[in-house]
Amino acid sequence: MIKVVRAKLHGITITGAELHYHGSITLDPEVCEQAGIFPMEFVEIWNKDSGARISTYVIYGEPGSRCCILNGAAARTCQKGDQVIICASDYIQPKELYQLRPTVLTFTPDNQVDEVMHYEVRETAERQHDFRIIREGSQQGTTRSLQQVDVEALSTELRSRGLDDRAIADILSKHLSQFSH
Repeated sequence: MIKVVRAKLHGITITGAELHYHGSITLDPEVCEQAGIFPMEFVEIWNKDSGARISTYVIYGEPGSRCCILNGAAARTCQKGDQVIICASDYIQPKELYQLRPTVLTFTPDNQVDEVMHYEVRETAERQHDFRIIREGSQQGTTRSLQQVDVEALSTELRSRGLDDRAIADILSKHLSQFSH
């Protein structure tokens, strides 16, 4: 058996932290259903801002609220406004890897779904495990070419518009990382 990603919420923003509440993470059920995450399912949470990593279970909040609230002891690991990655996993036999198609959602800062992707592993003539990221509506793996980008000039422009270095790094990381696949 191997442990694999079954569903992932990538870059969802923490909307609250309730220390004096039952331990868990409260998520919008509409988002969970789109990704395939179940109530009471254990998930791993990785805080992109602090590096904290925890495991807790999901409870559903108000549909349409776009909430992402850490409760109980988990509330100590994140602050409102932090971006996290929430990953649901499963145990499968290695031969089942080719049938797996996890849903990955990315988010805007206000927790609207920005992009829907699926991970896929295929066996090809070149390699036994050919990994691809399939964007919804696409039948091919991610293939993007990067034109010349002057990162320093872009950073200077963003700084002149009032963004601090952390915000600039976040923007560059989000938008340029998609070209590193």
